[in-house]
Amino acid sequence: MTTKPKTKSPIHEAVYETASDLHRLGFIDKRKMRKFDVMCLDPIEDYDSQKIRALRDHLQLSQSVLAAVLNTSVSTVRKWEVGDKHPSGPSLKLLSLLDRKGLEAVL
Repeated sequence: MTTKPKTKSPIHEAVYETASDLHRLGFIDKRKMRKFDVMCLDPIEDYDSQKIRALRDHLQLSQSVLAAVLNTSVSTVRKWEVGDKHPSGPSLKLLSLLDRKGLEAVL
């Protein structure tokens, strides 16, 4: 792997470094190395209706623009903000990216 992910603990860092060396030497295949990548990454926090609304207000986006950025429907964003639904999968990852890095990171 070209970039080293931020690890959760010193133990994870040691395991990841060992796995990375074994991958580089050919003892661990790419698929197994990706499992180590996922294991060492920080988990994505959940976004409730208030947090989504606050993020949208901070970025000064309408529901329709946020929906376009996340490649989802306006009704889905509306349901998230009301609390009828909760984001998951790629939408959750993109919300986290928007929150941490800003709109420029997604566009």
